[in-house]
Order: sequence, then structure tokens, then C-alpha cells
Amino acid sequence: MRFLHTADWHIGKKLHGYNLLEDQLHAFNQIIQLAKKEAVDGIIIAGDLYDRSVPSVDAVEVFNQMIIELNLEEKLPVFAISGNHDSSIRLETGGPWFKQSDFYLHTRLEQAFQPIEVGDTQLFLLPYFEPIAARLYFENDEIRTIEKAMEFVTAEIKKNFKSGMAHVLVSHFFAAGSAKSDSETKLTVGGLDTVPLDLLRDFDYVALGHLHNKDALISDQIRYSGSPLKFSLSERKQEKGVWIVDISEQSCQLEFHRIQPLREIKELQGTFQELAKQEFYESIDRKDFMFIQLTDRSVIPNMMYQLRKVYPNILGVERVYGRENDQKGLTKDVNMKQLSPLELSRQFFEEMTEEELTSQQEQWLNESLDSVQQKERGK
Repeated sequence: MRFLHTADWHIGKKLHGYNLLEDQLHAFNQIIQLAKKEAVDGIIIAGDLYDRSVPSVDAVEVFNQMIIELNLEEKLPVFAISGNHDSSIRLETGGPWFKQSDFYLHTRLEQAFQPIEVGDTQLFLLPYFEPIAARLYFENDEIRTIEKAMEFVTAEIKKNFKSGMAHVLVSHFFAAGSAKSDSETKLTVGGLDTVPLDLLRDFDYVALGHLHNKDALISDQIRYSGSPLKFSLSERKQEKGVWIVDISEQSCQLEFHRIQPLREIKELQGTFQELAKQEFYESIDRKDFMFIQLTDRSVIPNMMYQLRKVYPNILGVERVYGRENDQKGLTKDVNMKQLSPLELSRQFFEEMTEEELTSQQEQWLNESLDSVQQKERGK
């Protein structure tokens, strides 16, 4: 069997408030073109289809559009599971008849024990679950951790192994020895943490989701696909894409295919004047997401407003050196009780925004403080 392994689509996710639906469609179009080019027998999506348990209407429409194109128009079988960001109950709606078009979406633990056979391969779709689900299913009060749960789960799955066939596990968890990044939610609720690799050795391939870095775990037959997009600043240097996997009882061959993002995440460093120079900003792709590090020590009036006119997709701005330490030192040296409410508010505003109050903002602040003082006097 030849299949494409992807995961962590997080449809509907926002990056520092920026909508990523267009970026996600851009990545999806590359995935579907690759699937057709490589003539795969199916698409594995290892959890976190959505970014929220209650996705937005726009997110649902985009995901539906993706599945229609994959499964109904291109006739590609889809093997998907729910992840920790998904609502298994909501995803389950329609599941019983999805499989009529070879769209297999498993959201409950017990479904993992029903293998799907494609050619010479058995696929076991194990959705995200917490230990209590295994404790109830196996009626065993000793199951309190993911490690103990997976001992029972893998043993039950292996009862359905057929000889002469390859065995593929699709799941969504944190495998022992893996490395996390900022945008991944830790799976620790209810004791759910890591899964020992030894429990996965009897599978010919384990297609994992949850960690967004394809290199979070390096193993011959246990792999994370990583997310198709960069979802945080810490992921900016990661290579994003999908695996094409050729599996048989005798061998497992992997090839990673990179996805070109619509917008990259980049870091810029320099003075405000340097970054605002036309010859500089015209030399880069300004539609990319930017994290800006300013080397200026002085206050720059309306800094964010001016920067956003040049760089529309700013993720954040920080001072590299000088001003934060200067401000902290200043705060320590001043007797705070001697400052007026207006001065305290002004200083706080400047420290938080790195901008000075405009005359209009100062007027509003004065009016608000006057109103508070009048109420205090009236008590």
C-alpha cells in the first residue's frame, strides 16, 4: 500500500489574530496535487482536523470543501481520527455513512479494534483518548496512565493482526523521546502524557499526529508528519510537509515532500530607520508574517502604526537591548507613591506599548480619572 501521511491541519487556527484559512487551503492544494502525482492508495490524517472543539462556520466550510475534493471528486480513500483539539462527538456525526465513500473517521476508542483492510495492509485508527476511556472499556481500575492504557489497547489490536499483511497504526499522542514546540497543547489531562516506543514496535508503521515537527521523533517506522503550516514563532525553522509511505509486510519506505507556505514566518532585526527604508523593505516579501526586533533605545512615536504601514502582518515587536532594562531601573528608582494617577497611567502605557499617549488618549484618560475621583468623593 502507498499512502500519504499528514496530520494537525488545525483548520480555523489563527496566528496572533491573523486568519490562516487561505494559507491552509494553499497547503491543502499542494497535498492533493502530490497525492494524485504519487498515485497514493489513500490519505491518512492523524488527528487535529480542527483547531477548536467548536470550530467556526468558515472553518467547517473549508474542511468540508477539502474532504469533498479529496474523497468525492478525486475518489481518494481517507483514513482520519479525532485529535485532542477536535470534538469527537461533533466529528462523529455522519461517520456511519462516510465509509460508503471510503472516508473512515474514527472518534471512539473501540473503533480502533476494527481494522480497515486495503490490499495487503491493515489500518488501525486509534483516536485521541484519555485513560478513563480505556479504564471503562476494559473494566479495569488499574488503568490510570496512558502507558498502562496503551498496554491494553495495543494488546487488543494485535489480536486482530492477520499474518501476511502489513499493520499500520494511526494515532495522536506524545511518544516517549519526542520534542515539543510552543503551539502544541500538552496531553497531560487525566494523566495522559507519553507512550513508550516499545509498545509500538510490532506495527510496521505508526502514523502519528500531535507534534508539529516531523523531526520530533526519528524512527524507522514511527513518525510524526508534523503540521502542514507553521503555527508559532518557534516553528519558523521547521520544514513542513507530508510523508509518502510505501508499506508491505517486508518493508517500509518513507519519502518526505515539502509544502511551500503562502506566507513564511520571519524575524527582522534593526533600527526603526533601517527597517523603514524603502530599499530594505522592497528587498523582502512583506506579505510574510514578521517578528520584529528593534535595536533603538529611544521612544518612537506611533511605532506600531508606522511599522504596520510597511509590514502588514506583524506578529510582535520587542526591544533587543536597552529600553526594557532602562524602564525597569527607572521604575525601581522612583517612589511610586509620589506619582500622580495620570503619570502612573502614562508610564504604564509606555512600558506596555512602547508608545506615548496621544493628546486624545491623554484627554480620555484624564476624563476617566476625574470620573473615578468624583465617585470616590461621593461615597
